[in-house]
Amino acid sequence: MKNVLKGICIGCCVIALLSGAGYLGLSWYYMGEFSYNTWINGIYCTGKSVAEVNDELSQGFEYRDLTVLDQNGESHVISIDKIGFSFDFADSLTAYKNQQNPYLWIDNLFHETDYKQLKPRISYDKAALEKEVSALLFMREAAVRRTDEVKIQKTATGYVLINGRDQVLNPEIVQAVIAAAIEGMEPTVDLRAAGCYEDLPLDAKMRDVLALWNKVREFQDCRIVYQLGEDQLPLDASIVCEWFTLTDSGGFALDARGNLVPDEEKIRQFIAGLAEEYDTVGGPREFGATRGVTVTVTGGLYGNQIDQEAETAYLLQAFQDRRAATRTPEYSQQALYQGKDDIGSTYIEIDLTEQMLYYYVEGTCVIETPVVTGNTSLRRGTPEGVNFVYAKQTNRILRGEDYASPVDYWLPVIGAVGIHDASWRSQYGGEIYKTDGSHGCINTPYEAVEKLYDIVEIGTPCVMFY
Repeated sequence: MKNVLKGICIGCCVIALLSGAGYLGLSWYYMGEFSYNTWINGIYCTGKSVAEVNDELSQGFEYRDLTVLDQNGESHVISIDKIGFSFDFADSLTAYKNQQNPYLWIDNLFHETDYKQLKPRISYDKAALEKEVSALLFMREAAVRRTDEVKIQKTATGYVLINGRDQVLNPEIVQAVIAAAIEGMEPTVDLRAAGCYEDLPLDAKMRDVLALWNKVREFQDCRIVYQLGEDQLPLDASIVCEWFTLTDSGGFALDARGNLVPDEEKIRQFIAGLAEEYDTVGGPREFGATRGVTVTVTGGLYGNQIDQEAETAYLLQAFQDRRAATRTPEYSQQALYQGKDDIGSTYIEIDLTEQMLYYYVEGTCVIETPVVTGNTSLRRGTPEGVNFVYAKQTNRILRGEDYASPVDYWLPVIGAVGIHDASWRSQYGGEIYKTDGSHGCINTPYEAVEKLYDIVEIGTPCVMFY
Protein backbone atom coordinates (compact mmCIF):
# COMPACT_ATOMS: atom_id res chain seq x y z
CA MET A 1 0.00 0.00 0.00
CA LYS A 2 2.82 2.32 0.85
CA ASN A 3 4.38 1.59 -2.52
CA VAL A 4 1.12 2.44 -4.29
CA LEU A 5 0.80 5.77 -2.50
CA LYS A 6 4.41 6.47 -3.18
CA GLY A 7 3.86 5.74 -6.88
CA ILE A 8 0.87 8.04 -6.98
CA CYS A 9 2.83 10.83 -5.36
CA ILE A 10 5.70 10.36 -7.75
CA GLY A 11 3.22 10.35 -10.69
CA CYS A 12 1.58 13.58 -9.51
CA CYS A 13 4.94 15.20 -9.13
CA VAL A 14 5.96 14.13 -12.61
CA ILE A 15 2.67 15.48 -14.04
CA ALA A 16 3.08 18.73 -12.14
CA LEU A 17 6.65 19.07 -13.33
CA LEU A 18 5.66 18.34 -16.91
CA SER A 19 2.72 20.78 -16.72
CA GLY A 20 4.90 23.44 -15.23
CA ALA A 21 7.52 22.82 -17.86
CA GLY A 22 4.87 23.06 -20.57
CA TYR A 23 3.43 26.27 -19.10
CA LEU A 24 6.93 27.76 -18.83
CA GLY A 25 7.68 26.62 -22.35
CA LEU A 26 4.66 28.43 -23.72
CA SER A 27 5.53 31.46 -21.61
CA TRP A 28 9.04 31.49 -23.08
CA TYR A 29 7.45 31.06 -26.56
CA TYR A 30 5.17 34.06 -26.07
CA MET A 31 8.10 36.20 -24.94
CA GLY A 32 9.01 36.76 -28.61
CA GLU A 33 5.52 36.60 -30.09
CA PHE A 34 2.08 37.92 -29.24
CA SER A 35 0.25 36.05 -26.55
CA TYR A 36 -2.52 33.58 -27.02
CA ASN A 37 -5.89 34.84 -28.38
CA THR A 38 -4.56 38.31 -29.31
CA TRP A 39 -6.31 40.37 -32.03
CA ILE A 40 -5.16 43.77 -33.29
CA ASN A 41 -7.20 45.88 -35.73
CA GLY A 42 -9.07 42.74 -36.77
CA ILE A 43 -5.93 40.62 -37.40
CA TYR A 44 -5.24 37.40 -35.43
CA CYS A 45 -1.79 37.87 -33.90
CA THR A 46 -1.25 34.83 -31.65
CA GLY A 47 2.26 33.44 -32.05
CA LYS A 48 3.24 36.12 -34.57
CA SER A 49 6.16 38.45 -34.27
CA VAL A 50 5.96 42.26 -34.35
CA ALA A 51 7.43 42.25 -37.87
CA GLU A 52 4.85 39.74 -39.13
CA VAL A 53 1.92 41.67 -37.69
CA ASN A 54 3.41 44.95 -38.94
CA ASP A 55 3.45 43.55 -42.49
CA GLU A 56 -0.17 42.40 -42.27
CA LEU A 57 -1.41 45.68 -40.83
CA SER A 58 0.51 47.71 -43.41
CA GLN A 59 -1.01 45.75 -46.28
CA GLY A 60 -4.52 46.56 -45.08
CA PHE A 61 -3.85 50.22 -44.25
CA GLU A 62 -4.65 53.03 -46.65
CA TYR A 63 -4.50 56.80 -46.29
CA ARG A 64 -4.85 58.95 -49.35
CA ASP A 65 -4.74 62.66 -49.93
CA LEU A 66 -6.08 65.32 -47.55
CA THR A 67 -8.96 67.52 -48.78
CA VAL A 68 -8.88 71.06 -47.40
CA LEU A 69 -12.08 73.18 -47.39
CA ASP A 70 -11.50 76.92 -47.43
CA GLN A 71 -13.74 79.79 -46.31
CA ASN A 72 -15.92 79.51 -49.41
CA GLY A 73 -16.32 75.75 -49.10
CA GLU A 74 -14.06 75.14 -52.09
CA SER A 75 -11.87 72.02 -52.06
CA HIS A 76 -8.09 71.90 -52.25
CA VAL A 77 -5.96 68.74 -52.12
CA ILE A 78 -2.71 68.02 -50.32
CA SER A 79 -1.05 65.05 -52.03
CA ILE A 80 0.68 62.79 -49.51
CA ASP A 81 3.04 61.64 -52.23
CA LYS A 82 4.53 65.14 -52.39
CA ILE A 83 5.33 65.33 -48.69
CA GLY A 84 7.10 61.99 -48.29
CA PHE A 85 4.28 60.53 -46.22
CA SER A 86 4.99 57.10 -44.69
CA PHE A 87 3.69 54.98 -41.83
CA ASP A 88 4.81 52.04 -39.74
CA PHE A 89 3.10 50.03 -36.97
CA ALA A 90 6.31 48.61 -35.49
CA ASP A 91 6.67 51.09 -32.61
CA SER A 92 3.00 50.80 -31.65
CA LEU A 93 3.11 47.02 -31.90
CA THR A 94 6.29 46.79 -29.82
CA ALA A 95 4.77 48.99 -27.14
CA TYR A 96 1.63 46.89 -27.07
CA LYS A 97 3.64 43.67 -27.09
CA ASN A 98 5.67 44.88 -24.12
CA GLN A 99 2.46 45.40 -22.16
CA GLN A 100 1.68 41.69 -22.41
CA ASN A 101 2.99 39.42 -19.61
CA PRO A 102 3.99 36.10 -21.28
CA TYR A 103 3.59 34.28 -17.97
CA LEU A 104 -0.09 35.24 -17.83
CA TRP A 105 -0.98 33.84 -21.23
CA ILE A 106 -3.36 31.42 -19.55
CA ASP A 107 -5.73 34.33 -18.80
CA ASN A 108 -6.41 34.59 -22.52
CA LEU A 109 -7.88 31.10 -22.54
CA PHE A 110 -11.01 32.59 -21.06
CA HIS A 111 -11.17 35.90 -23.00
CA GLU A 112 -9.58 37.30 -26.12
CA THR A 113 -7.70 40.58 -26.28
CA ASP A 114 -8.97 42.60 -29.23
CA TYR A 115 -7.17 45.92 -29.75
CA LYS A 116 -8.99 47.81 -32.48
CA GLN A 117 -7.47 51.28 -32.32
CA LEU A 118 -3.78 50.69 -32.84
CA LYS A 119 -2.44 53.50 -35.06
CA PRO A 120 0.80 53.59 -37.00
CA ARG A 121 3.64 56.01 -36.46
CA ILE A 122 3.36 58.73 -39.12
CA SER A 123 6.29 60.45 -40.72
CA TYR A 124 6.49 63.10 -43.44
CA ASP A 125 8.67 65.94 -44.64
CA LYS A 126 7.50 68.97 -42.65
CA ALA A 127 9.24 71.44 -44.93
CA ALA A 128 7.59 69.86 -47.95
CA LEU A 129 4.17 70.05 -46.26
CA GLU A 130 4.65 73.74 -45.44
CA LYS A 131 5.57 74.38 -49.06
CA GLU A 132 2.50 72.51 -50.36
CA VAL A 133 0.19 74.39 -47.98
CA SER A 134 1.69 77.76 -48.92
CA ALA A 135 1.10 76.97 -52.60
CA LEU A 136 -2.66 76.48 -52.15
CA LEU A 137 -4.70 79.11 -53.97
CA PHE A 138 -6.38 80.61 -50.91
CA MET A 139 -2.99 80.86 -49.17
CA ARG A 140 -1.49 82.69 -52.16
CA GLU A 141 -4.45 85.06 -52.22
CA ALA A 142 -4.07 85.72 -48.50
CA ALA A 143 -0.38 86.51 -49.02
CA VAL A 144 -1.31 89.28 -51.46
CA ARG A 145 -4.43 90.39 -49.62
CA ARG A 146 -5.96 93.26 -51.56
CA THR A 147 -6.86 95.56 -48.69
CA ASP A 148 -7.04 96.06 -44.97
CA GLU A 149 -9.67 98.75 -45.52
CA VAL A 150 -13.35 98.79 -44.70
CA LYS A 151 -15.19 100.59 -47.52
CA ILE A 152 -18.40 100.68 -49.54
CA GLN A 153 -17.92 100.14 -53.26
CA LYS A 154 -20.30 100.31 -56.21
CA THR A 155 -20.42 97.32 -58.58
CA ALA A 156 -22.60 96.18 -61.46
CA THR A 157 -24.80 94.34 -58.96
CA GLY A 158 -25.13 97.25 -56.53
CA TYR A 159 -23.13 98.60 -53.64
CA VAL A 160 -21.10 96.05 -51.70
CA LEU A 161 -19.06 96.15 -48.52
CA ILE A 162 -15.34 95.54 -48.85
CA ASN A 163 -14.21 94.50 -45.39
CA GLY A 164 -10.55 93.65 -45.28
CA ARG A 165 -10.75 93.12 -41.51
CA ASP A 166 -13.43 90.45 -41.55
CA GLN A 167 -12.58 86.74 -41.42
CA VAL A 168 -8.92 87.15 -42.29
CA LEU A 169 -6.94 83.96 -42.86
CA ASN A 170 -4.22 83.20 -40.31
CA PRO A 171 -1.51 81.26 -42.23
CA GLU A 172 0.24 80.01 -39.10
CA ILE A 173 -2.95 78.43 -37.78
CA VAL A 174 -3.63 76.93 -41.21
CA GLN A 175 -0.21 75.24 -41.26
CA ALA A 176 -0.74 73.82 -37.77
CA VAL A 177 -4.29 72.61 -38.49
CA ILE A 178 -3.30 70.87 -41.73
CA ALA A 179 -0.27 69.26 -40.10
CA ALA A 180 -2.49 67.94 -37.31
CA ALA A 181 -4.96 66.58 -39.88
CA ILE A 182 -2.14 64.77 -41.70
CA GLU A 183 -0.82 63.32 -38.45
CA GLY A 184 -4.34 62.25 -37.49
CA MET A 185 -4.82 60.79 -40.98
CA GLU A 186 -8.04 62.77 -41.41
CA PRO A 187 -9.56 62.66 -44.93
CA THR A 188 -10.91 66.22 -44.75
CA VAL A 189 -10.30 69.37 -42.76
CA ASP A 190 -12.61 72.41 -42.76
CA LEU A 191 -10.61 75.54 -42.08
CA ARG A 192 -13.70 77.50 -41.08
CA ALA A 193 -14.59 75.06 -38.32
CA ALA A 194 -10.94 74.85 -37.29
CA GLY A 195 -10.76 78.58 -36.48
CA CYS A 196 -8.35 79.57 -39.24
CA TYR A 197 -10.23 82.79 -40.01
CA GLU A 198 -10.37 85.66 -37.54
CA ASP A 199 -11.77 89.18 -37.35
CA LEU A 200 -9.19 91.93 -36.96
CA PRO A 201 -9.85 94.95 -34.70
CA LEU A 202 -11.66 97.98 -36.15
CA ASP A 203 -10.91 101.64 -35.55
CA ALA A 204 -13.58 104.34 -35.15
CA LYS A 205 -13.61 105.27 -38.84
CA MET A 206 -14.11 101.64 -39.85
CA ARG A 207 -17.01 101.29 -37.43
CA ASP A 208 -18.64 104.39 -38.97
CA VAL A 209 -18.37 102.78 -42.43
CA LEU A 210 -20.04 99.62 -41.11
CA ALA A 211 -22.88 101.68 -39.63
CA LEU A 212 -23.37 103.45 -42.98
CA TRP A 213 -23.25 100.12 -44.80
CA ASN A 214 -26.17 98.81 -42.74
CA LYS A 215 -28.23 101.76 -44.02
CA VAL A 216 -27.08 101.22 -47.62
CA ARG A 217 -27.88 97.51 -47.44
CA GLU A 218 -31.37 98.22 -46.10
CA PHE A 219 -31.90 100.89 -48.79
CA GLN A 220 -30.96 98.41 -51.52
CA ASP A 221 -33.13 95.65 -50.07
CA CYS A 222 -36.15 96.50 -52.22
CA ARG A 223 -38.80 93.78 -52.29
CA ILE A 224 -40.93 95.15 -55.10
CA VAL A 225 -41.29 93.01 -58.22
CA TYR A 226 -42.86 94.43 -61.37
CA GLN A 227 -45.18 92.08 -63.23
CA LEU A 228 -45.32 92.97 -66.93
CA GLY A 229 -47.25 90.23 -68.66
CA GLU A 230 -45.20 87.08 -68.30
CA ASP A 231 -42.08 89.09 -67.46
CA GLN A 232 -41.06 89.73 -63.87
CA LEU A 233 -38.61 92.49 -63.01
CA PRO A 234 -37.34 92.38 -59.42
CA LEU A 235 -36.07 95.75 -58.24
CA ASP A 236 -32.81 94.33 -56.95
CA ALA A 237 -29.69 96.15 -55.81
CA SER A 238 -28.38 96.53 -59.38
CA ILE A 239 -31.37 98.81 -60.08
CA VAL A 240 -31.89 100.46 -56.71
CA CYS A 241 -28.22 101.43 -56.36
CA GLU A 242 -28.92 104.17 -58.91
CA TRP A 243 -31.56 105.78 -56.69
CA PHE A 244 -29.28 107.18 -53.97
CA THR A 245 -29.00 110.93 -53.66
CA LEU A 246 -25.26 111.64 -53.68
CA THR A 247 -23.31 114.65 -52.46
CA ASP A 248 -21.08 116.72 -54.74
CA SER A 249 -18.12 114.69 -53.54
CA GLY A 250 -19.83 111.41 -54.44
CA GLY A 251 -20.77 110.40 -50.89
CA PHE A 252 -24.20 109.37 -49.68
CA ALA A 253 -26.54 112.25 -48.82
CA LEU A 254 -28.31 111.98 -45.46
CA ASP A 255 -31.37 113.80 -44.19
CA ALA A 256 -31.63 115.53 -40.81
CA ARG A 257 -32.34 112.19 -39.11
CA GLY A 258 -29.34 110.51 -40.68
CA ASN A 259 -31.33 108.50 -43.21
CA LEU A 260 -30.36 107.97 -46.83
CA VAL A 261 -32.35 110.03 -49.33
CA PRO A 262 -33.91 108.54 -52.49
CA ASP A 263 -33.47 110.59 -55.67
CA GLU A 264 -36.95 111.22 -57.09
CA GLU A 265 -35.63 112.20 -60.51
CA LYS A 266 -33.72 108.94 -60.84
CA ILE A 267 -36.84 106.98 -59.93
CA ARG A 268 -38.72 108.98 -62.55
CA GLN A 269 -36.06 108.08 -65.11
CA PHE A 270 -36.38 104.41 -64.17
CA ILE A 271 -40.14 104.49 -64.83
CA ALA A 272 -39.49 106.26 -68.13
CA GLY A 273 -37.10 103.47 -69.10
CA LEU A 274 -39.69 100.88 -68.09
CA ALA A 275 -42.26 102.61 -70.30
CA GLU A 276 -39.84 102.80 -73.20
CA GLU A 277 -39.29 99.06 -73.02
CA TYR A 278 -42.85 97.90 -72.32
CA ASP A 279 -45.14 100.53 -73.89
CA THR A 280 -46.48 99.00 -77.09
CA VAL A 281 -48.90 101.57 -78.55
CA GLY A 282 -47.75 102.39 -82.08
CA GLY A 283 -44.46 100.60 -81.64
CA PRO A 284 -43.02 97.97 -83.99
CA ARG A 285 -44.12 94.38 -83.52
CA GLU A 286 -42.82 91.23 -85.15
CA PHE A 287 -45.89 89.30 -86.30
CA GLY A 288 -46.11 85.82 -87.80
CA ALA A 289 -48.48 86.23 -90.75
CA THR A 290 -50.70 83.40 -91.96
CA ARG A 291 -48.97 83.57 -95.34
CA GLY A 292 -45.87 82.11 -93.64
CA VAL A 293 -43.64 85.12 -93.18
CA THR A 294 -42.80 87.37 -90.26
CA VAL A 295 -43.73 90.98 -90.87
CA THR A 296 -42.92 94.10 -88.88
CA VAL A 297 -46.10 95.99 -88.06
CA THR A 298 -45.89 99.58 -86.83
CA GLY A 299 -48.51 102.15 -85.89
CA GLY A 300 -52.01 101.67 -84.59
CA LEU A 301 -53.81 102.44 -81.36
CA TYR A 302 -53.80 99.05 -79.64
CA GLY A 303 -51.39 98.40 -76.80
CA ASN A 304 -50.23 99.29 -73.31
CA GLN A 305 -49.04 102.65 -72.11
CA ILE A 306 -47.72 103.10 -68.57
CA ASP A 307 -48.98 106.14 -66.67
CA GLN A 308 -45.53 107.45 -65.82
CA GLU A 309 -46.62 110.17 -63.38
CA ALA A 310 -48.87 107.87 -61.37
CA GLU A 311 -46.32 105.07 -61.37
CA THR A 312 -43.47 107.34 -60.29
CA ALA A 313 -45.55 108.58 -57.35
CA TYR A 314 -46.41 105.01 -56.36
CA LEU A 315 -42.89 103.71 -56.57
CA LEU A 316 -41.37 106.60 -54.64
CA GLN A 317 -43.82 106.11 -51.78
CA ALA A 318 -43.70 102.30 -51.84
CA PHE A 319 -39.92 102.37 -51.79
CA GLN A 320 -39.80 104.77 -48.84
CA ASP A 321 -42.35 102.63 -47.00
CA ARG A 322 -40.24 99.51 -47.63
CA ARG A 323 -43.21 97.69 -49.10
CA ALA A 324 -42.96 94.12 -50.36
CA ALA A 325 -45.25 93.67 -53.35
CA THR A 326 -45.70 92.22 -56.81
CA ARG A 327 -46.73 95.28 -58.78
CA THR A 328 -48.64 95.64 -62.04
CA PRO A 329 -48.00 99.21 -63.20
CA GLU A 330 -50.65 101.88 -63.61
CA TYR A 331 -51.61 102.18 -67.28
CA SER A 332 -53.07 105.20 -69.04
CA GLN A 333 -54.04 102.72 -71.76
CA GLN A 334 -54.25 98.99 -71.28
CA ALA A 335 -54.42 96.17 -73.82
CA LEU A 336 -55.94 92.75 -73.26
CA TYR A 337 -52.48 91.48 -72.34
CA GLN A 338 -49.48 93.15 -70.78
CA GLY A 339 -45.82 92.65 -71.56
CA LYS A 340 -44.11 92.75 -74.91
CA ASP A 341 -46.48 90.22 -76.52
CA ASP A 342 -49.77 92.01 -75.98
CA ILE A 343 -51.62 90.56 -78.99
CA GLY A 344 -52.01 87.08 -77.56
CA SER A 345 -53.53 84.19 -79.49
CA THR A 346 -57.00 85.63 -80.17
CA TYR A 347 -56.94 88.35 -82.82
CA ILE A 348 -58.09 89.52 -86.24
CA GLU A 349 -55.45 89.49 -88.97
CA ILE A 350 -55.97 91.57 -92.10
CA ASP A 351 -53.36 90.92 -94.77
CA LEU A 352 -53.71 93.98 -96.98
CA THR A 353 -51.43 92.56 -99.66
CA GLU A 354 -53.20 89.21 -99.91
CA GLN A 355 -56.59 90.86 -99.28
CA MET A 356 -57.47 88.24 -96.67
CA LEU A 357 -59.06 88.43 -93.23
CA TYR A 358 -58.42 85.75 -90.62
CA TYR A 359 -59.88 85.45 -87.16
CA TYR A 360 -57.91 83.36 -84.67
CA VAL A 361 -59.34 82.14 -81.36
CA GLU A 362 -56.77 80.70 -78.95
CA GLY A 363 -54.45 80.09 -81.88
CA THR A 364 -57.03 78.37 -84.11
CA CYS A 365 -58.27 80.07 -87.27
CA VAL A 366 -62.10 80.05 -87.18
CA ILE A 367 -62.78 82.56 -89.98
CA GLU A 368 -60.88 82.90 -93.25
CA THR A 369 -62.28 85.15 -95.97
CA PRO A 370 -61.19 87.39 -98.84
CA VAL A 371 -61.89 91.12 -98.38
CA VAL A 372 -61.60 94.42 -100.22
CA THR A 373 -59.73 97.23 -98.46
CA GLY A 374 -59.00 100.89 -99.20
CA ASN A 375 -58.46 102.14 -102.75
CA THR A 376 -54.72 102.70 -103.07
CA SER A 377 -54.93 104.43 -106.46
CA LEU A 378 -56.90 107.23 -104.78
CA ARG A 379 -54.61 107.21 -101.74
CA ARG A 380 -57.33 105.78 -99.55
CA GLY A 381 -55.39 102.70 -98.58
CA THR A 382 -56.35 101.05 -95.30
CA PRO A 383 -53.79 102.14 -92.67
CA GLU A 384 -51.30 99.63 -91.31
CA GLY A 385 -50.97 99.07 -87.60
CA VAL A 386 -52.21 97.11 -84.63
CA ASN A 387 -55.64 98.38 -83.64
CA PHE A 388 -58.62 96.83 -81.91
CA VAL A 389 -62.37 96.38 -82.14
CA TYR A 390 -63.63 99.30 -80.10
CA ALA A 391 -67.35 98.93 -80.79
CA LYS A 392 -70.00 96.62 -82.28
CA GLN A 393 -73.05 98.06 -84.02
CA THR A 394 -75.78 96.90 -86.38
CA ASN A 395 -77.82 98.71 -89.01
CA ARG A 396 -75.50 101.65 -89.44
CA ILE A 397 -75.28 104.15 -92.29
CA LEU A 398 -71.64 104.94 -92.98
CA ARG A 399 -71.29 108.48 -94.25
CA GLY A 400 -68.57 110.45 -95.94
CA GLU A 401 -68.23 113.49 -98.17
CA ASP A 402 -69.45 111.62 -101.22
CA TYR A 403 -71.24 108.55 -99.89
CA ALA A 404 -73.79 107.16 -97.46
CA SER A 405 -73.64 103.37 -97.25
CA PRO A 406 -76.07 101.33 -95.11
CA VAL A 407 -74.50 98.21 -93.48
CA ASP A 408 -75.91 95.51 -91.25
CA TYR A 409 -72.72 94.90 -89.22
CA TRP A 410 -70.18 97.49 -88.19
CA LEU A 411 -66.93 96.72 -86.29
CA PRO A 412 -64.80 99.88 -86.12
CA VAL A 413 -61.08 99.33 -85.42
CA ILE A 414 -59.49 102.80 -85.82
CA GLY A 415 -61.37 106.03 -86.22
CA ALA A 416 -63.84 105.71 -89.12
CA VAL A 417 -62.11 102.60 -90.44
CA GLY A 418 -63.80 99.32 -89.64
CA ILE A 419 -64.94 95.91 -90.79
CA HIS A 420 -68.41 95.74 -92.34
CA ASP A 421 -70.54 93.97 -94.90
CA ALA A 422 -70.79 95.46 -98.42
CA SER A 423 -73.97 94.43 -100.16
CA TRP A 424 -72.92 96.34 -103.26
CA ARG A 425 -70.02 93.98 -103.90
CA SER A 426 -70.19 90.60 -105.55
CA GLN A 427 -66.46 89.84 -105.60
CA TYR A 428 -63.71 90.03 -102.99
CA GLY A 429 -59.98 89.53 -102.83
CA GLY A 430 -57.41 89.76 -105.58
CA GLU A 431 -56.39 93.25 -106.67
CA ILE A 432 -59.80 94.90 -106.61
CA TYR A 433 -58.64 97.24 -103.83
CA LYS A 434 -56.03 98.92 -106.04
CA THR A 435 -58.58 100.63 -108.30
CA ASP A 436 -62.02 99.84 -106.87
CA GLY A 437 -61.32 99.66 -103.19
CA SER A 438 -63.16 101.24 -100.29
CA HIS A 439 -62.66 104.60 -98.62
CA GLY A 440 -60.42 102.75 -96.13
CA CYS A 441 -62.76 100.23 -94.51
CA ILE A 442 -62.50 96.45 -94.79
CA ASN A 443 -65.38 95.28 -96.99
CA THR A 444 -66.21 91.71 -95.97
CA PRO A 445 -68.60 89.07 -97.34
CA TYR A 446 -71.90 89.07 -95.47
CA GLU A 447 -71.73 85.54 -94.03
CA ALA A 448 -68.19 86.07 -92.75
CA VAL A 449 -68.82 89.44 -91.10
CA GLU A 450 -72.07 88.14 -89.58
CA LYS A 451 -70.17 85.26 -87.95
CA LEU A 452 -67.35 87.54 -86.85
CA TYR A 453 -69.80 90.01 -85.31
CA ASP A 454 -71.44 87.24 -83.28
CA ILE A 455 -68.25 85.88 -81.71
CA VAL A 456 -65.66 88.66 -81.57
CA GLU A 457 -65.29 90.67 -78.36
CA ILE A 458 -64.69 94.37 -77.96
CA GLY A 459 -61.01 94.98 -77.34
CA THR A 460 -59.84 92.19 -79.64
CA PRO A 461 -56.60 93.18 -81.44
CA CYS A 462 -56.76 93.76 -85.18
CA VAL A 463 -53.40 93.41 -86.95
CA MET A 464 -53.33 95.18 -90.34
CA PHE A 465 -50.32 95.06 -92.64
CA TYR A 466 -49.20 94.94 -96.29
